[in-house]
Amino acid sequence: MKLDAIDRRILRALQRDGRMQNIELAKEVGLSPSPCLRRVRLLEEAGVIERYVAVVDGAKVGVGLTVFARVWFKTQDAAMTHQFAEAVRRFPEVVECYLTTGECDALLRIVTADLNSYWRFQADHLTRIPSVQSVKTDVPMETVKRSYEIPLT
Repeated sequence: MKLDAIDRRILRALQRDGRMQNIELAKEVGLSPSPCLRRVRLLEEAGVIERYVAVVDGAKVGVGLTVFARVWFKTQDAAMTHQFAEAVRRFPEVVECYLTTGECDALLRIVTADLNSYWRFQADHLTRIPSVQSVKTDVPMETVKRSYEIPLT
């Protein structure tokens, strides 16, 4: 789908506030409500807008620790990679997983209650995935920036 300037303004506004009412959105992007709603629906149908979510503060719901785990596989064949991907999809603690090039084979962002909970998760689940050779964990000391907005030019 080819995006024009109005589509980009709609996307920027909805990334800031996904609950924005159509009338408010239309005013912000310079359209009347009907054409604005039609454009939003087209963006949704084309998959440009995947879904709408609430961003939850992990610390306020008991999962205040975020860690980054670098994972190395025993081998990098398709079967092992697929096995790993299927396993991590089942773990709610793994909120992001990327297969990577470079030093490690996968990078995970994991949320848990505390360091002890993470240690148990790593020992009981992550390192028991048959394709996993080793895991190195990085614990961030401070979050400097966290954004969910994709830059649209």
